[in-house]
Amino acid sequence: MGADAKTAMKVEITEAAAKRIGRIVSAEAGKTALRVSVEGGGCSGFSYKFDLVDTRNDDDVAIEKDGATVLIDDLSLVYMGGSVIDFVDDLMGQSFQIRNPNAVASCGCGTSFSI
Repeated sequence: MGADAKTAMKVEITEAAAKRIGRIVSAEAGKTALRVSVEGGGCSGFSYKFDLVDTRNDDDVAIEKDGATVLIDDLSLVYMGGSVIDFVDDLMGQSFQIRNPNAVASCGCGTSFSI
């Protein structure tokens, strides 16, 4: 894989997301990371799934920032390359949001998308 392909596959975590992930993981006994994956389904075709985990799989890519770790498997990374994971706390509520440049459409709740 060339340097351009590796850059395109990169996923970033904002400072706000890293802080929130760190707080959530530290509050859950035995958990070490947040796993983000892409699954078929949702109102737009694909949906994001968030899980607290205690182990890494062989095909996981680990993204670390400010002591927080996000794990993404190889298959999900294909759909998420170039994305930014953020945590938003506004009048509508608190949520993780993924800004995915590969998505051509998304639903109002922000948890599903199509490419």
